Amino acid sequence: MTLETWTLDTPSGRAALETAAEYADAALLNHSVRSYAFAAEYADRRGLVFDRELLYVSALVHDLGLTAPFDSHTLPFEEAGGHVARVLTAGLGWPVERRARAQEVIVLHMRDDVTAEEDAESHLLQVGTSADVSGLGLADFDPAFTERLLAQYPRLGFGDAFFALVADQAERKPKCAAAAYVAGGAKERIAANPLDRQG
Repeated sequence: MTLETWTLDTPSGRAALETAAEYADAALLNHSVRSYAFAAEYADRRGLVFDRELLYVSALVHDLGLTAPFDSHTLPFEEAGGHVARVLTAGLGWPVERRARAQEVIVLHMRDDVTAEEDAESHLLQVGTSADVSGLGLADFDPAFTERLLAQYPRLGFGDAFFALVADQAERKPKCAAAAYVAGGAKERIAANPLDRQG
């Protein structure tokens, strides 16, 4: 079987992976890669047109606002992560409009009302993260694909660790999207994720 890496070998893709690996622990880094993989697989199977590099870079850094160096005491974690993406892509020479898109994709991934027709990359990142965090929509993916993905990028206790991070955000920032997410039963949904029974 051919090894699938689910990474993007472009200068921007390599920089995003290097940045994510420097600041995220292994569980959070693997989540970021799996989120991209789920999103890209979902899009490819449906023939959706999307900017693969924009999605990859956004996915790799989307949760860096949960890490200590980038955790804002005022901004929701997705907004802080959007700023990380904007600064990273500025350093990569992306034009201002594309930098703004990376930021927007990360901010909007916390919403489930953005359609693929309105904004393909934001919709896809929401699909990918939802599949990985709580198992939403896993039936849309070939079980063999999911098994290979987990084998290469294992969970490493991600569910419990992620919930602890978002619960902390919710407590400190009660008006943020993470607070609504936690109040809406996130702990139970994350705990029920079938991926944690696979790897």
